[in-house]
Amino acid sequence: MNIDPHTYAETFIAEGTVKSAARARGEENGVIDVSQGTGAYLRQLAHQIKAQSVVEIGTGSGVGSLWLLEGMLGSGTLTSIDDEMEHTSIAKIALAEAEIAQTRIRFITNAVMDVMTKLTDRAYDLVVFRHNPEDLSFAISEAHRILRSGGVFVIDNFYGGGKVPDPAQRDPKTIALREAGKAVKADTDSWVTSLIPIGDGLLLATKL
Repeated sequence: MNIDPHTYAETFIAEGTVKSAARARGEENGVIDVSQGTGAYLRQLAHQIKAQSVVEIGTGSGVGSLWLLEGMLGSGTLTSIDDEMEHTSIAKIALAEAEIAQTRIRFITNAVMDVMTKLTDRAYDLVVFRHNPEDLSFAISEAHRILRSGGVFVIDNFYGGGKVPDPAQRDPKTIALREAGKAVKADTDSWVTSLIPIGDGLLLATKL
């Protein structure tokens, strides 16, 4: 049986039982989580940059949090923000099942953009955005403020379900993703940008 390269990459690093159970809870609650391949890549990225302080915008079921924490320094702290209490609740179950120390993660359930404005300048190594694309213009500005030089901003699900590459798709969320990509790519004084074809697309922007 032939497996296409994308599927092969997505399943190359397997998820354990804790992540699988968390993903199942997310599916029951209509959560859009990181893909398996995306999670593995984010773990690798967090490890490569020796991430100590990470912000996750869009907690989901906690699958993304688990992948990130595996790649971060053992002394690191993940701040995971979501505006849905139900998402935070099921993510807490996942972190408890994985026996993650409570000191390693800070869950915040509130309006995401309001929380971002309260985060400290130049204090974070990595910011992962997995939320409403229509907030991206503001999120990019805030991410640049809170990231240290060399820190990375990641937009997960950048393809928008495959709509972004199709110019005929003009719904607000697709337009917001497309415009965010153009803005970050064009701002070469602030970011070094690349697009990774894994999951539903990952846009990476490293702060200069």
